[in-house]
Amino acid sequence: MIAELSGKVAVVTGAGSGIGRGLCVRAAAAGMHVVAADVEQGALDDTVGLLPDGSLGVRTDVSDPAQVEALADRAYAQWGAVHLLCNNAGVFQAGVLWERTVADWEWVLGVNLWGIVHGIRAFVPRMIAQGTEGDVVSTSSLAGIVRNAFSGPYNTSKFAALGITECLAHDLRATGSLIGASVLVPGSVNICIADSSRNRPTDLAEGMGAEDAAFVDQALADMTSTGADPAHVADLVLDAVRTGQFVIPTSPGYDKQIETRATALLHREVPQGLPFD
Repeated sequence: MIAELSGKVAVVTGAGSGIGRGLCVRAAAAGMHVVAADVEQGALDDTVGLLPDGSLGVRTDVSDPAQVEALADRAYAQWGAVHLLCNNAGVFQAGVLWERTVADWEWVLGVNLWGIVHGIRAFVPRMIAQGTEGDVVSTSSLAGIVRNAFSGPYNTSKFAALGITECLAHDLRATGSLIGASVLVPGSVNICIADSSRNRPTDLAEGMGAEDAAFVDQALADMTSTGADPAHVADLVLDAVRTGQFVIPTSPGYDKQIETRATALLHREVPQGLPFD
């Protein structure tokens, strides 16, 4: 929890677009110093251009632990502290589970799960050593609570994102830390995640363009085009950080999704996915 955001320092990954850009803009508006990170340099530059002078942009591939450590080094060299870490970078891979290549899995888990692991390892020890209140917000998804067909790698990574954040919250509490943890579970948000393959590394290109994935990508693009405003999602995140809220849902259907999943599990059944909203 961070009761007063003004004057504090926020680091946001996946800052080049969507929720990440919204978080940077809203954090700056709340008086925070912002360190924006993204793998896409042009998009990162555009985000930094929306922020106050002195804001820092650091090109970072969160799947690379050395680059995340370098991001932490830059943030601490610039500001001497980090109070809010938003592990927000994420990518999407669709398609039938058994048709996915090892490269598909390495790409998605590298960003969506290992990016969070690297963020925790690089920042949390330093944040604890500060002796100040703080928060680590990691982005999961409504797909980290319920699942639908044809999105196995993404759903798996987002279930893991929820699980690791819950573990982090327990560890921080058990060790008496002043740092909190929160998990963002967006539903449909107007972001460009359906086009995330634009940043896929060439050495992990095997499996790109598969027919069983293309129609899901198009459906996701259609759905997200009418989704929530990323700025609204960012406002929800900052409100949750101020109050110490753990789960940060963005959609009205969240309660029903949880109820439906829990009921199915209690009945030893496969949970049925409901439409995202």
